[in-house]
Amino acid sequence: MTVPDTLVELSDVAVSAGSTTILRDVDFTVSSGEAVGVFGANGAGKTTLLRLIATLVRPSSGSGSILGAALNTSDVIDVRPAIGYVGHLPGLLPELTLIENLQLHAKLQRRDPEHARSALASVGLGGAADRLAERCSHGMQRRTEFAKVLMAGPKLLLLDEPHSALDQDAVDLVDALVERTVGAGGAAVLVSHDRPSVNAVATRTVEIADGQLR
Repeated sequence: MTVPDTLVELSDVAVSAGSTTILRDVDFTVSSGEAVGVFGANGAGKTTLLRLIATLVRPSSGSGSILGAALNTSDVIDVRPAIGYVGHLPGLLPELTLIENLQLHAKLQRRDPEHARSALASVGLGGAADRLAERCSHGMQRRTEFAKVLMAGPKLLLLDEPHSALDQDAVDLVDALVERTVGAGGAAVLVSHDRPSVNAVATRTVEIADGQLR
């Protein structure tokens, strides 16, 4: 797909859940070649912002586009394969092995599942490919999530607390993934409490408090 210069564009966006407003008056853009760190306290709206950009949450008001697809339209379905989203909690099926999780993810993303084993090897889990996800440590499951992203080669990389529960080798892996995505003309958004780690790879940072960017 052709990547626009502005990968994320939000204008006066709000997100509500029932009577609770989680995000309000959000104006936010992310351009090709940027890695943006988003900092804020628990409950400030960081994860909701990331899920909004991932097209997993619909805005209650305002307008925006992700990779050129307008929010609140069916066009977002077409750009989802170009978005690499890694949440704070691993999203693996516990009854499947690590390799089976990656192969299933590849099929759902309409990608070649043959690269699953090499992706696991690239994150240091080649020897654990046939282990059930439920029998893997939290750190191993997190590494598997990053293997998913490596397989996809996304244009837009969205990471929630990306350095949490990782050893130094895995931290280096995350940073290299961010740099690779940005260097290829894509962009990354990282939400975190870990300012030093994110500052090491971010090209700029923003703050979020009470659902508003500052």
